[in-house]
Amino acid sequence: MQTTDIGNKEEGKVVAKDNVTAYQSKTVRFLHVTFDTTGDSFLAGDHHGNIYVFDITRNRFRLVQKTGQACTALAFNLRRTTEFLVALADYSIKCFDKDTKQLVSWMRGHEGAVSSVSVHGSGRYAISTSADTAQLWDLDTFQRKRKLNVRQSVGIQRVFFLPLSNTILSCFNDDSIFAWESDTLFCKYQLPVPDEGPRIHYKAFAVTRDGKILAAGGRSNLLHLWCLDTRQLLRVVQMPPKVRTVRQLEFLPDSFDGGASQTLGVLSQDGVMRFINIQTCKLLFNIGSHDDAITAATVSPNGRHIVTIMDNGSLNIYSVQCLTQDYNKVAIIRMIKKAVHLTRNELPDGLNKKRLVTLLKAFGEYPAKYRMFVWRSLLRLPENHAAFSSLTDKGLHSAYLSIQERYPIKSHKLQRGLQRVLSALAHWAAIFGETDYLPLVAFPFVKLFQNNPLLCFEVVATTIVNWCQHWFEYFPNPPLNILSMAENVLAHHDKELLQHLIDCGVTSQLYVWPLLETLFSEVLTRDEWLKLFDNVFSNHPAFLLVSVVSYVTCCRAPLLLCSHKEDFEYFFHHRNNLDVSAAIKETYRLMESTPADIHPRNMLDDFQPLTRGQYPVFNKYPTYIVEYQSQERERIRQQEVDYLRERQAVQELRAEVVQRQAEDEAWYTQQELLQQAEEKRRDILQQEESKLAEQRTRLTAMKRELKVKELQLMDAARRRFLKHQQDQRLTELHRLDEQIQRKMNTRDQETAAAVQDIQVRQMELEAQRRLFEQQLAKEQVRVTQEVRAEVDTRRHRSEVEETTFQHLLNNDTDVSLGTKKVLEECLAEAGQLGVDTEWQAEVMRRLDQEDADRDRHYHHLAGLHRETRTKEQQLVNIMEDCVLAGQQWEMRARSPCSTSGLLHNPVASPGQSQQRHSPNNICLNNQSTSDDSTCFSLDRGRGELDCRERELMQDIRELRQKLAARGKNSNSTTSH
Repeated sequence: MQTTDIGNKEEGKVVAKDNVTAYQSKTVRFLHVTFDTTGDSFLAGDHHGNIYVFDITRNRFRLVQKTGQACTALAFNLRRTTEFLVALADYSIKCFDKDTKQLVSWMRGHEGAVSSVSVHGSGRYAISTSADTAQLWDLDTFQRKRKLNVRQSVGIQRVFFLPLSNTILSCFNDDSIFAWESDTLFCKYQLPVPDEGPRIHYKAFAVTRDGKILAAGGRSNLLHLWCLDTRQLLRVVQMPPKVRTVRQLEFLPDSFDGGASQTLGVLSQDGVMRFINIQTCKLLFNIGSHDDAITAATVSPNGRHIVTIMDNGSLNIYSVQCLTQDYNKVAIIRMIKKAVHLTRNELPDGLNKKRLVTLLKAFGEYPAKYRMFVWRSLLRLPENHAAFSSLTDKGLHSAYLSIQERYPIKSHKLQRGLQRVLSALAHWAAIFGETDYLPLVAFPFVKLFQNNPLLCFEVVATTIVNWCQHWFEYFPNPPLNILSMAENVLAHHDKELLQHLIDCGVTSQLYVWPLLETLFSEVLTRDEWLKLFDNVFSNHPAFLLVSVVSYVTCCRAPLLLCSHKEDFEYFFHHRNNLDVSAAIKETYRLMESTPADIHPRNMLDDFQPLTRGQYPVFNKYPTYIVEYQSQERERIRQQEVDYLRERQAVQELRAEVVQRQAEDEAWYTQQELLQQAEEKRRDILQQEESKLAEQRTRLTAMKRELKVKELQLMDAARRRFLKHQQDQRLTELHRLDEQIQRKMNTRDQETAAAVQDIQVRQMELEAQRRLFEQQLAKEQVRVTQEVRAEVDTRRHRSEVEETTFQHLLNNDTDVSLGTKKVLEECLAEAGQLGVDTEWQAEVMRRLDQEDADRDRHYHHLAGLHRETRTKEQQLVNIMEDCVLAGQQWEMRARSPCSTSGLLHNPVASPGQSQQRHSPNNICLNNQSTSDDSTCFSLDRGRGELDCRERELMQDIRELRQKLAARGKNSNSTTSH
C-alpha cells in the first residue's frame, strides 16, 4: 500500500497505481467524499473546509476551494460537470466551479446541519436533508422549489432520488418509508412497517442502479431488502454476531448486471465493511479492520474504485478488481425468511420471556441498568411517534388544565410531563378525561419516564389496556367485579381476615381499591414499587389483582388489630413495614394455589400489546355515562363560562363605577392635597428663605474665618519659609565655615610646607653661595698668581725695555732697530693680553654654565612659589649684570690705552711702573671708590635677595592674620 501526505500542498501526484492511500496529517481530517458521474474523479473535504479533487486516472490531486468551515455533505454529479455542491457547518449550501474556483451560488433555508445532498439523474435537481426538513432545489436557477417539513418528534433519516425515475424516497425515524412524485410531491406509496419481528431502527439505506431493490439497516445485525416494484419485504439478511449496528450500505455496481447490483457493502460499528452477495448471502471480501477502522465509504458509479474515510482521518482508495479476485469465502451470513413469527416466549430485540422470568425469580428484580429496556420488550411498545404526536398536537385537555390545583407537584417539569401524558390519554379515550384517579395511576410512570413522554404514554396505555381490564365498566363507581374477584380470592385463602374486615364494616372498596387506583405507589417505596412491577409486567394481568390479596394477607397481623374504619383507611393509604419480596413470593403462591373457578386469570384476558401505527380504540366503559358526564361537564363549563362572562361584565361595570368614584375622590383629594401642598410649599419657602439668610450669614462668617485662617496660614507659611531659609543659610554658613576651616588648614599646611621649602632653599642657596665664594677664591688665587706672573713678566719686560731704551738712547744709530724691538715687545704683550682674555672668557663660560644650572633648578621650584621664582630670576639678572661688568672689564683690558703709557713714557722708573700696574690687581671685596678700579664681588645681589626674602615672609604673616580674623568672624556669626 502506497501513501501520500498532502500536507499544505495545493496540487500534486496521488502516487497510486492499484492500491493507494492519500491522507493528510493527523491534525487535518477528511470528512466527506463523493464521486463524479464518470467514477474517475472524486471530491474530498476536510474539517478545515478545504475541498480537493482527486483524478484517479491521471494520478493527480488539486485543491479547488477553501471554504473556511467544515463541510457536512458533498455532491459532484451535477449537469454542469465542473460544478459541485458543498453543505457547510453554517447550514448553508454553496455551489462552486472546480476549474475557476469561483462561487456560483449560495443557497440558504435549513435551520439545522445538512446531513446529505442527493442529485437527480439529470443533474438539474437536488434534495438537501437535515434532521427536521428536506428541501428540493432547482440547480438551474438555484431556487427552492419545495420543502418537506415533519414534526420534530419524528425526524428525517434520509431523503434521496431513486435512480432512473422521478421518485423521491423519504425515510423517517419511525422506520416509515414514503415514495413521492418529484414534480407534484404526490405520495405514490408507503412501504409497510413490519408488524412482527424486532424493530431495526433504520439508519442506513442503499438502492440498486435500476431502482428496484432497497436495502435498509440500523441498530441491529439484520438487513431488510425491499422490492420497490411490489412494495414488499423481499428478504431479511442476518449479519454475523460481530455486527451490532449498520452504519452505511453501498451497492457495488457491475458492468454486466444491467443495474441489478448483487453485491452489497455493509459498514458496521466495528469499522469493517463487508461485501456480500444478496442472493447467495456469501461474504465476498471485506475492507478495514478493528485497528484501521472505516468511518465512511463511497463506491464509484462504474464500480471500479472504493474510497473510504478511515478513523484517523485519512483516505483509502481501493481497486475493486484487486478485492474481487477471490470469491471463495465461507458463508457466515444466513438468510432469514420474510415471514418472521415470534413464539410465545420470544420478545423483540432478541429477548426470551421465559428466561427473563427465570432470571427474575432468581434475583427478585431486573437489573436497574436494563430495566427500561426489559420493560419495553415485555410490553412490546410500538413507539408510534406519529400517532403520539397527533395526540400531543391537540394540546392540553380541558379536564387537566388545572391539575396542579388538585395534585400539586414541586417539580414544574414533572408537573408538565404529567399534564401532557394525561391530556394525551384523554384525547385517546374520552373516559380518561373523566377518571379522577388516572393521575394516581400515571404518576409513577411519569416520574420514571419523565425524559421520554412517548414511552411513558405507551407504558401507561399498555398498563390500562391489560392490567386495568374491566375497571371502567361501572364508571363512575369503582370496578365492583374486580373488587369481587379480589374478595373471593381473599375469602378462599384467609376467611378469618375477611370476616374481621366484614365485622369492622370494611369493604373491598376500602382495602382493595386504594391499592389498585394508586398501583401501590402510596404504600411502597420507589425500589419496592419497581421490584413489584418487574414481576407484574412479566406475568399475566391477573398478577396485579392477586398482588393486592397478597399484600392484605401479608399485613394480616396489624389488620387484625385494627377495629376502626379510620385506621383501615390510614393503613391502606400510607407505607407500612412490609417485606416486598415476601409479598411477591406470596403472590406467586396464590397464583398457583387459587382454584380455577375463582382465579382472576380465567376472568381476565391475556396480555395484548398496543398496535403499531395507530393506537387501538378503547371503549370498554359505559359510553352513555361518559358522554352524559361530558355533556354535563360541557354544559356546566358553558354555564360557568357564561357566569364568568356575566360576572366579568358586572365586575367591569362595578370596577368602572368604583373607578369613577375613586377618580372623583382622587380629584378632590388631589385638590386638597395640592392646596395643602401649596401652603406647605409656602411655609417651606419661608423657612428656606430664613435658612438661606442664616446660611448666608454663616457663610459670611465662615468666609471671614476662612480668610483669617488663610492669613494665619500664609503668615505661618511665611514664617516657616523664613525659618527654613534661615536654617538653610545657617547650614550654608556652617558648610562655608567648614570649607574655610578646611582651606585654612590646607593653607597652613601649604604655608608651613612653603616655609620649610624656602628654608631648605635658603640653606641650599647659602651652601651654593659659600661653594661659589670658595670657587671664586680659588680662582682669584689662581688669577692673582697669573697676574703676579704677568706683572713680573711685564716688569722684567719694562726693565728690558728701559735697558733697551737706554741702549737706544745711547745708540742713536740704530733707532729703527730699537723701535722694531719695542714693537715686537708690544706685540708680545698684546698676545699675552689675548691669552689673559681667553682665560677670563673661560672663567665667564663656566660662570654662565653655573648660572644655567641654577636657572634649571629655579624653574623646578617655580610651580610651588611664583614669588620665589621671581626673586631667583632677579638674582640671576644681578649675576648677569656682574658678568656684563666683567665683560666691560675685559673690553677695557683689551683696549690699547693700557700700553699707551709705555709708548709715551718708556723710561719710567720701576717704582712708577709698579704703581702703574698696581691698579690692575683684582681683589675680592674691594671697597675702593675709584672709577679706574674694576671690582668683581662674590656678594653680588645678596642684599637684594635678602630684602626680597624678608618681604615674602611679611606677606605670609599678613595672610595668616587675615585668615585668623576671618575665622573669628565666622565663629561669632555662628554663635549668634
